[in-house]
Amino acid sequence: MDYKDYYKALGVEKTATAEQIKKAYRKLARQHHPDVNPNDKSAEQKFKDINEAHEVLSDPEKRKKYDQFGADWQRYQQQPSGAGRGGQPGGGFDWSQYTQGGGGFGQGGQFGEGEDFSDFFSSLFGGMGGGGRRAGGGGTRPGAGADYQAELELSLEEAYHGGPRTITVNGKNLRLNIQPGVADGQTIRLRDQGGPGRNGGPNGSLLITFRITPDARYVRTGDDLTQDVPVSIYKALLGGEQTVETLSGPVKIKLKPETQNGTRLRLRGKGFPVYKHPGQFGDLYLRLTLTLPQHLTPQEKELIQQLAALRPED
Repeated sequence: MDYKDYYKALGVEKTATAEQIKKAYRKLARQHHPDVNPNDKSAEQKFKDINEAHEVLSDPEKRKKYDQFGADWQRYQQQPSGAGRGGQPGGGFDWSQYTQGGGGFGQGGQFGEGEDFSDFFSSLFGGMGGGGRRAGGGGTRPGAGADYQAELELSLEEAYHGGPRTITVNGKNLRLNIQPGVADGQTIRLRDQGGPGRNGGPNGSLLITFRITPDARYVRTGDDLTQDVPVSIYKALLGGEQTVETLSGPVKIKLKPETQNGTRLRLRGKGFPVYKHPGQFGDLYLRLTLTLPQHLTPQEKELIQQLAALRPED
């Protein structure tokens, strides 16, 4: 059984942080995903290798065990050929600590067709049991399937309203009912929609991460929204009503006379829905920006000059 370099599979250094590993995995998973490379066996194998590497390096306990194994493997490889290096690792190392049940180093059967993890992973993390087969000859141990990861892009309005969406993963169409108020970067888990279980084990999960596209009208902060509202200089000076478009529909606001540029108004409950709390909403903050008239007529200029004369600058 050959040693697998999971760091090399993801293209990261051994000192990589959890965030760097996650970023590298996402990039490679998108590049080699079977949906992007249909009928490409090499891409399919690469995708499996990437998932296996991420399964180990994203788990602190698995990564710690893998790093320790890698150090011992390197020491073993550096031994002279007469120091117990034959067909199986030796040379005084206790390899049984890396196999389930201590039954030897990667001995015994292979995974069947379509399995997600390699013999190397199985020997290290228990998919094959001690020696690969049980004493009763009942085959390899059951194991959970791999978790799949996918991203779903939503507009701000789609995230606001929620509702049904369809996502395709590994050629399979899945219908989702998105709860209103999902956030950018939020991940949900769909159990039993990941890789197939091994030898009767449970299927893995599908982890879907939401990506909310920026909206030109609103800035979202948690469950609150901020919106710029243009107001004519005349309405700002004299006061009046202003219609504001919100994600829940138009709302009329009253402006006081002599409203200043940059004034902020708060509309309670007109922000974003609170995730999984029906009926609860954040607030909408309006930032009033005064607009100046353009292409003035001679008469308008004359009137403005008269107004300026009545209020000379200090």
